Amino acid sequence: MSTAALFERLAARYDELWTDSAIGRAQRNAVWRVTDRLFHAGDRVLDIGCGTGEDAAHLVARGVAVHAIDASLAMVARASARGVAAQVGKAEDLVGQVGNLRRVGNPPWPISNRPQDAILPYFDGALSNFGALNCVEDLKPIARALGTLVRPGGHVAICTIGRFCAWEMLYYKKAFRRWTGRAGDIRYPTVRQFRADFAADFELRYWTGIGMLVPPSYVKLPARIVHILARLDRLPFLRACADHRLLVFKRK
Repeated sequence: MSTAALFERLAARYDELWTDSAIGRAQRNAVWRVTDRLFHAGDRVLDIGCGTGEDAAHLVARGVAVHAIDASLAMVARASARGVAAQVGKAEDLVGQVGNLRRVGNPPWPISNRPQDAILPYFDGALSNFGALNCVEDLKPIARALGTLVRPGGHVAICTIGRFCAWEMLYYKKAFRRWTGRAGDIRYPTVRQFRADFAADFELRYWTGIGMLVPPSYVKLPARIVHILARLDRLPFLRACADHRLLVFKRK
């Protein structure tokens, strides 16, 4: 089964299985602790691989205007039902739609009253959470498209699945599946590869681990244990052992 088909099937239960679980909430809160410092009220943010719209809804509640895309029609339907401005689209589609997304006078996201909007319809930033870009074969065209869409000084936050996960080594029978950099149609680029692919337009400012002690979703632990691990998860020296890596780029 393709990744797109899998998420199409999972859409109805995705929040139950992941978003609303203790592990899912702990990992997403760790991402939000970073992105809440990057994106502010009045900003316009592109959400790539929005899923059921949890991140977009969080940003909207903070006064951020969000334009969201996801490859799954079922995921987009759930995001739209919660009031997120979402449409069906893959990350690769950004390459051919830069002109439309930057179209003066008719951008596909809410417009603030700032005078420069009519001249520079850029996004102030972009977010791609929990491995959406692991499904992309070639990141360089995506990076160049984002270089056109995101204003200078804007941030792009990417949460990607890493090649090494300590929990997976201890728990899962396919512990080495990520080490080759690919498993089926899922790729596991290194931080170095991300830096190189985005280097033309972006500077990697820092990266951290998400799910360093908090385990992946298939590990079942009591919620109280997850909450304790989530507090310890902020220790920076553990980032290379995390399930995900959160990379923060700044547009040059």
